[in-house]
Amino acid sequence: MGEGNMSWTVFLLVGLQHQRSPMVFLGVIFFMFIVALIGNSLLLFLIKTDSGLQTPMYFFLSQLAFMDLCQVLSIVPKMAVDFVTQSYSISLYGCVLQISVTMLMGGAECLILVTMSYDRYVAICRPLQYPVLMRSKNCNIMSVAVWFGSSVQALISSLYVLPLPYCKSNVIRHYMCDYPALVQLSCYDNFAFDITAYFCSFVIFFIPISVILASYIAILLQVLRARSSGSSHKALGSCFSHLCVVGIFYVTAILTYMTPAASYSAQRAMINTVFFTIAPAMMNPFIYSLRNRDVLAALRKLFARCTMCQ
Repeated sequence: MGEGNMSWTVFLLVGLQHQRSPMVFLGVIFFMFIVALIGNSLLLFLIKTDSGLQTPMYFFLSQLAFMDLCQVLSIVPKMAVDFVTQSYSISLYGCVLQISVTMLMGGAECLILVTMSYDRYVAICRPLQYPVLMRSKNCNIMSVAVWFGSSVQALISSLYVLPLPYCKSNVIRHYMCDYPALVQLSCYDNFAFDITAYFCSFVIFFIPISVILASYIAILLQVLRARSSGSSHKALGSCFSHLCVVGIFYVTAILTYMTPAASYSAQRAMINTVFFTIAPAMMNPFIYSLRNRDVLAALRKLFARCTMCQ
């Protein structure tokens, strides 16, 4: 199959072959994958089984952990199998499916971070209204809104790339099927892609990050007005660590999906994807939850039960 009126239906993911040290690169990715798998699975198990973690904050954290698990499972196993078997092929439908899962989980994570920042804002700045504003019904509505919004965004992306004719090449210089990388191989003008990417990025990235920043600014101002220096330092440390993870996630996502097609760089895209998908999945359980007293208490109870069983 070649250029012209023909369109490729099978692609080759050759991103690892273009790394200077592919074994080292894959080893780092696989280590991050294992840490993300263990951390998020443990967090989901604790939230599901411990009665002390049945609060709105941990309800949203459990969804974040689920998103992170789905994200890394859609990328790393395929990449590792390709490297071991030296078979880097993927069908067009498999490619679109991987793009859909990545966009779905990435968009959902963008939106769930908004709900988590709002939860912290209400807990710190409006504690008396917390039981009303964050009751179970409202949390479920926000959760449905998160999944609905990310599903629409993923569906738009899939419907855009699936019917395109891919006659330039079937070589994707990436270790996964990436939305911009696949569009590069299309015979069509990329102007429509750029417009679509900018619009979706504005809705999915800039609006949520504006809400997150506004929430944390309000939290910081409230904390600075508090009299207790110890609690202030602890809250400031938590806010700073949260904002670092959010910053890495959003900046790399914006650089990945708002880069004009004409200036697309495969090497830069691969690095950005690590910080947009795998690195947050590894760091989120530690930054958001495993440092909390409630989660540590649940871990101690779990280890105590395991010891008693032995």
